[in-house]
Amino acid sequence: QLQLVESGGGLVQPGGSLRLSCAHSGFRRDLYSIGWFRQAPGKEREGVSCLGSGLGNAYIADSVKGRFTVSRDNVKNTVYLQMNSLKLEDTGIYYCAALKDYYCSNVPQDRVSYWGKGTLVTVSS
Repeated sequence: QLQLVESGGGLVQPGGSLRLSCAHSGFRRDLYSIGWFRQAPGKEREGVSCLGSGLGNAYIADSVKGRFTVSRDNVKNTVYLQMNSLKLEDTGIYYCAALKDYYCSNVPQDRVSYWGKGTLVTVSS
């Protein structure tokens, strides 16, 4: 059974850091890229990052470039989203997702095959 489970969300002050984890199982790692999306209160969900399968090319959205990085641990089947210099506008529910046969030049929602349930990130003073 395919699973994507996010963890690591929480409350952090502006300027702080969090590392989100996406533990995945039940599918071949070499066939799926892993994307991170977020949805702020009252806003549409947006793509944040994508880490490709195979060679592992990475895409980071302009809105978080220079502050967020994405990486993976193949032994643990986990993809990480390291978030630094967090801002109030980074608040939202963060979802990881699996995109089949997708080269991460972007992170489109219509290419998502499977979604995790999300983890809440709150940036507040």
